[in-house]
Formats: sequence, structure tokens, C-alpha cells
Amino acid sequence: MQITDEEVLHIAKLARLKLEDNEIQNYKKNLQEILDFADTINHVNTDNIGETIGINENYNVFRKDEVHQESNSEELLQNAPSQDEGMFRIPKVIN
Repeated sequence: MQITDEEVLHIAKLARLKLEDNEIQNYKKNLQEILDFADTINHVNTDNIGETIGINENYNVFRKDEVHQESNSEELLQNAPSQDEGMFRIPKVIN
């Protein structure tokens, strides 16, 4: 499929670009290269290729989420500058 100057101007209008006459041929060449590449990809034989999500078989390698009782509340409240009824006391932030 060959791109015409009118198609380039139409695409430029849709993209709200103002092209000068000397730019039309450059855009036409670039768009033609993109379409040619897409056409090449469309003709690749993928019959014996399975579906993939990525380029390798790696999966989530993060550690497992596990609940650990690291500290008790008394130890945590020792870090508080101020506490009240077993909770951190902070300055008022909303009037």
C-alpha cells in the first residue's frame, strides 16, 4: 500500500500538525516505512510458535508474604514521642 500526499495531509490534520510542503515527502517516506514494516510482520509465519507473555520464562521472584509478629505494642510505643491509651499521640492536623 502506497501512501499519498493527501493521506499524509489528512493524518497531519487529525494530529493537528501544520506541515510545510517540504515536510510532506519526509513524513510520507517515514509513514511508508512504518506500513512496510507492519506488512512484513503480518506475513511472518507463526504457526509453530506458542503464545508468550514475555521474552523469558521467569515468574514472580519476590519473597512470599508471611505474617511475622516482630514486636509487641509496648516495644513499638517506646518509639512514640507521646502516647495515649496504648496508641501514638500526634499533633492535630485538621482544624
